[in-house]
Amino acid sequence: MVCVDALTMSNNIGYARVSTTDQSTDLQVDALTVAGSARIFIDHTSGATTDRPALISSLDYLNSGDTLLVWRIDRLERSITDLIKLVSDLSNRGIQFRSPTEAIDTATPGGELVFHIFAALAQMERRLLSERTRAGLAAAKARGHVGGRSTVMTVEKLEAARAMHANGATFTVISTGLGISRSTVRRALEKPT
Repeated sequence: MVCVDALTMSNNIGYARVSTTDQSTDLQVDALTVAGSARIFIDHTSGATTDRPALISSLDYLNSGDTLLVWRIDRLERSITDLIKLVSDLSNRGIQFRSPTEAIDTATPGGELVFHIFAALAQMERRLLSERTRAGLAAAKARGHVGGRSTVMTVEKLEAARAMHANGATFTVISTGLGISRSTVRRALEKPT
């Protein structure tokens, strides 16, 4: 969890999230700063996980009259049900929600309507993507393609590994000689035949 404080005093609290530590939050932080965030909480975790300490901290930090800012609504929640529940909980606490990218501001009736429409569209897009992925996998399977990574332990490498192991070679020596990982060699040789 990271927290960025701006020099201005404001009741706008920002929340940014990226899925991995390799991804940059610069775009989100810059946009939230321009939108007037006095403080920005940052998570480096998937939106699918419920373990988002910065989100929890930002929600605890918010008080009645404050506004929670996110760059886009998909940074906050992935399911429409969770998103609507969270924004409703904020509303019950007297806290507004704003997404500058999507021009959503629940402080206005029009903004609240736009929020519900965008949330529904985001949910529909995720479902369509999931359906397309499943259809693509089914089509590939029907053509005889199997998903996943190709095996590095070919039949030839397995035979060579067994021969080397029978001659007393260690897993490390075998893995170096065959150009595959030690754990792959160990799993293959310890697997019952």
